Parts: sequence; C-alpha cells; structure tokens
Amino acid sequence: MSDTAPPDVADVTVRQMFDAISPRYNLMNRLMTLGQDRRWRRRVVQLARLAPGGRLLDLGAGTGDIAITAESAHPDLALVVAADFSRCMMRRAPAGATISWCQVNALDLPFADESFDAVTSGYLARNVGRTALLRLFQEQRRVLRRDGRVVCLDTTPPPPGLLSPLVRLHLRRIIPLLGRVVTGYPGAYRYLPQTTQGFVSPRELTEAMQRAGLRDVVFETRMLGTQAIHSALR
Repeated sequence: MSDTAPPDVADVTVRQMFDAISPRYNLMNRLMTLGQDRRWRRRVVQLARLAPGGRLLDLGAGTGDIAITAESAHPDLALVVAADFSRCMMRRAPAGATISWCQVNALDLPFADESFDAVTSGYLARNVGRTALLRLFQEQRRVLRRDGRVVCLDTTPPPPGLLSPLVRLHLRRIIPLLGRVVTGYPGAYRYLPQTTQGFVSPRELTEAMQRAGLRDVVFETRMLGTQAIHSALR
C-alpha cells in the first residue's frame, strides 16, 4: 500500500466516517442491497471489457470488491490498482489478493497520463459530490488510454412512482436502523441515504461525464431505479 497520500486526500470527517464503519462495511452493503451489490459489481467488471495484459484502476475501492472481482474474472491482467482515501477500508481487503493498493485523492490522481485501459468505481461519485464531478471524470479520462473505458456504479435519487414511498422509507428509516444495529454508527447510515437523495440523476451524471470529455456514455439502472451503472469511452 502506498504511503504517499497527500494530507488533504479527502474531507477529514467523511474519511473518519468510512474508517469507523470499515469493519462492517461489506455486511451493510449486502443488507442494504438485499445481496444484489455483488451482481452489480460483476456487471461493472463486464462493462470494463478488460483484455489480456490490460491495466485496471479501481477508484473508491473500499475493501476491494470490484478489484478482486476483476482479478478473478481476468487472471491475465497486467496490473490491478485499487485506490481509496480510507486506509482502514483497504486494510479490510482479503489477504493474498495480488492487487496494488494505493491511498489517493480521486480528484488529483498520482498516475501518469494514459496509464490504464479501464477505470472503475463503486459509490465514489456520490461521496465526491455534485460540484466535483467534472474534476473527478476529467482525472479519470486523463489516466485512460485511447478507447479506454470508465465504468461507474452509484446510487441515484429515487424516481417518482407507486413504490417511491417504500423506497424513501428504506432510505430514511430502515438503513439508519440497520446501521445502528450492525455497525453502531447510525450517523453514517443517515449520511449515505441523504447523499443518495441529494445526488444527481443518471442523466445529469451522463452530462457531467460528457463535459469531462468522455464519449458514448450510456447507463442502466437497478433496484427500482435507485442504482445506476454508467459506462463511457475516452
């Protein structure tokens, strides 16, 4: 794991929150998504279209779910870099994975231009926030090789519909309750639903990626429209 992270790698409060919930982070993900998050991460890896000898950067890697999935599906990759701002999250990764770990600021990546064939992320954009989306995707585009792919999995505000009251109940009541019982940090699981409801729509995220210079941006939604997977080319 790299020791070269800058002191302003992320907002200190948010980083401390993720450090605190890291022991039960994976369990909470399974509970919140009814076990579907693993399937979504497999879809992220599929959309990255990695080739033998390819180089993958997984940002906001957390405990390495996407990076490990990619390594398992493509054992012939030349390099898999898993990068996150929370050192505690990365330390929870399964032992023995042949992945390079790096603590980074996703808005100022310490990698050379055109270093990777794909950049993936899971639940990174929402935590970066609306105002930093352009910078986030500009950095991802910069480190991509020509025709490389960006694949982004994230939550989206619940769309209107007959089931929207149930979705809001899940976000505002059930998730904080689970957070209290499972992790002992209900505040963190109030923050996460709040950032979901205040985040951009899939179409707005598409526009942000396009403004950053990415092309052929498409998205697909999951779980009653509360999750979206975007993919794009450099």
